[in-house]
Amino acid sequence: MDQLNKLKAAVAALLGLLTGLWGWMGWLVVGWVACMALDYLTGSLAATRAGEWASEKARDGIWHKCGMIVVVLVAAGTDLLLATVLANLPLVALPVEYTGLVCPVVLVWYIVTELGSMIENAAAMGAPVPKWLKKLLAMGKDAVDAAGDKLGGEEDT
Repeated sequence: MDQLNKLKAAVAALLGLLTGLWGWMGWLVVGWVACMALDYLTGSLAATRAGEWASEKARDGIWHKCGMIVVVLVAAGTDLLLATVLANLPLVALPVEYTGLVCPVVLVWYIVTELGSMIENAAAMGAPVPKWLKKLLAMGKDAVDAAGDKLGGEEDT
C-alpha cells in the first residue's frame, strides 16, 4: 500500500508541476494530443472492422495530424507575435493584458473536430451514437467557427 501512496503522490506532484508550468492552455494541448491519438486509433479500428485498413491511408492520417500540428504552431506564433507587439508598441494598447487568443480557439476547434471524428469512427465500429451528441458537437464547432470569424474580422452580414 505504501508504494501505491508514493505513486499517487508522484502523479499529483507531476500534475501540479505541469499545471504550474503550462497553465490551462497546456491542458488544452494535452487534451488535443490525446484526442488526435484516440481519433487515429478509432479510425484504424473502424477501418479494420470494415476490412479497409491500408497502410497508405494510415500514413495519410499521420500526415493530416502533422499538418494540424503545424497549424497549432502557427497559431501559437501568432499569439506570441501579437503579445510582443502589444507589449512593446506604445501606439497600440488594449485595456487588458493580451495572453493569447488565437491558439486556444484553434485548439478548441481541433478538439471538437477530433471528438466528432471519433463519434463517426465509433458509429462505423457499430456503436449506437446519440443524435443529440452529434448535434452538440456540430453546434460546438459552429460556435468556435463563429468566434474565430469574429476574431478574424469576418462578421456575418
